[in-house]
Amino acid sequence: MYIINRQLISVIKDLLKTNKVLLIQGTRRVGKTFLLKKITETYLGKYKWLNGEDFDIQELLKNRSAANYKRLIGDAELLVIDETQMIPEIGWVLKLMIDSNEKLSILATGSSTFDLMNKTGEPLTGRKRSFMLYPVAQMELGNDLLQAKRMLEERLIFGAYPELFNVEGNDNKIIYLKELMQSYLLKDILAFSGIRHSEKIVGLLRLIAYQVGSEVSYQEIAAQLGINKLTVENYLDLLSKVFIIYKLPAYSTNQRKEVSKTAKWYFYDNGIRNAIINDFRMPVLRIDMGQLWENYILSERMKHNAYSGRMVQYFFWRNYNQQEVDLIELENGRLHAFECKFTLNKKIKIPPAFAAAYPNVLFEVIHRENYLDFIC
Repeated sequence: MYIINRQLISVIKDLLKTNKVLLIQGTRRVGKTFLLKKITETYLGKYKWLNGEDFDIQELLKNRSAANYKRLIGDAELLVIDETQMIPEIGWVLKLMIDSNEKLSILATGSSTFDLMNKTGEPLTGRKRSFMLYPVAQMELGNDLLQAKRMLEERLIFGAYPELFNVEGNDNKIIYLKELMQSYLLKDILAFSGIRHSEKIVGLLRLIAYQVGSEVSYQEIAAQLGINKLTVENYLDLLSKVFIIYKLPAYSTNQRKEVSKTAKWYFYDNGIRNAIINDFRMPVLRIDMGQLWENYILSERMKHNAYSGRMVQYFFWRNYNQQEVDLIELENGRLHAFECKFTLNKKIKIPPAFAAAYPNVLFEVIHRENYLDFIC
């Protein structure tokens, strides 16, 4: 059994007993329930666990009164609710619970933001902290550098969903990822009201998978799928709300010749990306290693920054002369620029136009020899 020390466990534990709602988001099978179990295992006070997918629990919570919730919670100091997105008007439910019991803290999870952020957003202003649980980060796998480098190719191809670490054999890993994609992740999207053309969603994901690291033309995708541009944008928004893909916008301060209105899209996990295009060949056989590397480095960097408590905004940069920077980080008003190269054949310099527009900006190339310093 492969044991993984999830970074959020200690963060969440430190915030218990603060009379707040601690909301953990992430895709299905990313380890949210495991996280709850690990936290409650060592919790010294009394707690109560509710499953938001249980119809009986949903019915009990419909009676929105402080007296009803006090009977339900009893003398528990910690209320744990798994899969809160299944509970109608959950934001108002949580607000009433937390407002009527000053000794109560609530730990809740959700696997999509279709309704979750709307339901828990405004009612809980100032009363909640939100966290993202990602597929397993390299920084959660210990300090064995040799083991990390040995596992790199596998992580580039199969990704980092927790259960994969205890699945033996590549064929079984492929079966797991395909089942995960079809039975869990797409299920969240297709169950959402208003989605009538499931094949368009799958087709869109496949097109995005092939365009990782490249700017996406919504108009071109719309033409390829036979739908309109607005529908493409709506579908991409839905895919981001179930944490399958995320958007990387262009950075610009209105400098002349800077690209400012386009975007790139990346997958949170390489394994899901490869499942979409049904390509699990090892790196030596791939022609898309640049895409796999860039997708991996960006997702691992996001995990590292999030778990380290850093508030960072992410962009790419390009001008109309085709000078480009893969990743721009904006933190506390400071810019950092990074280029991702799986194989470093020659010295890569900062693009002259970028250096002229943004002098004294840190520029670094992330490659196989130094990437662990960047993501751990």
